[in-house]
Amino acid sequence: MEYRRLGASGLLVPALSFGAGTFGGRGELFSAWGDTDAEQARRLVDISLEAGVTMFDTADVYSDGASEEVLGAAIKGRRDQLLISTKASLPTGPSPTQAGSGRARLIGAVEASLRRLGTDYLDLFQLHAFDAGTPVEEVVAALDDLVRAGKIRYLGASNFAGWQLMKSLAAADKHGLTRYVAHQVYYSLVGRDYEWELMPLGQDQGVGAVVWSPLGWGRLTGKIRRGQPLPAGSRLHQTAEAGPPVDDEKLYDVVDVLDELAAETGKTVPQIALNWLLRRPTVATVIVGARNEDQLRQNLGAVGWELTADQVARLDKAGATTPPYPYYPYYRLPDFARLNPPAV
Repeated sequence: MEYRRLGASGLLVPALSFGAGTFGGRGELFSAWGDTDAEQARRLVDISLEAGVTMFDTADVYSDGASEEVLGAAIKGRRDQLLISTKASLPTGPSPTQAGSGRARLIGAVEASLRRLGTDYLDLFQLHAFDAGTPVEEVVAALDDLVRAGKIRYLGASNFAGWQLMKSLAAADKHGLTRYVAHQVYYSLVGRDYEWELMPLGQDQGVGAVVWSPLGWGRLTGKIRRGQPLPAGSRLHQTAEAGPPVDDEKLYDVVDVLDELAAETGKTVPQIALNWLLRRPTVATVIVGARNEDQLRQNLGAVGWELTADQVARLDKAGATTPPYPYYPYYRLPDFARLNPPAV
């Protein structure tokens, strides 16, 4: 396993991390993802650690906290062998005190996550969404207090717009507080919006990408192809509306090229899609999930080899889209690109 620095920090993370969204199985959305219990999770953790996958990502909203509980049980007795990444800010209940990134909410959320996980510190804590109702100065000050108290070691954000992330970083810098070094983002061959603004921002500010849903919300598993119905076991039947939108024709164009490369390389469609992501600028780690051992072992096969430059170029072309204004001139017009070349 390759290990990379997370943004401008001293934290080394594995190129692949394990996403525990399939742990717990509570609620309509997360039960469709998976219902892994503690015993099954322990086996998946075993396999991950054997392969060098040392970071495990979860969140307080995953299965109403059950994901953290199951992960905590699965890692019991080996906390020093791994990294825990979790998130908070999204609503966990109907009360105003159960949502957002205000000081009281963040302190309570971190304490609750620590209890469920059975640990006294978090390696990486990320805000799951931007809270527009709370001043960023309050947010970064509360997070800095939690870092100084030893409850969090590194900070990140998730699903922020460029201006939201930059405003937060500027507030931390102005007051000498702990900066975000990670941004957990959606990025895939069929979802490349990250490249337009957030990737250049990450390069400039030393914020590493922690990629979620790298297979396009289950669309790049190799089971979805042009002219064929969704497979019976696909989670897209139940969860498509909750995930990022993907144009069907663009998806099929990408899958066509993935099929070609699978024949050339002897690798699977998801392994190729993951390997492509691992070459992208700012990407520190790609989160892979698995409902069983077979899925996990297949995902682990995405590392230890590289696509050729020609193969990468073919994938780039198949998945390319025209960015919206004001980004498209820097991708399409030479004079603009000379002044401010895209990160990719």
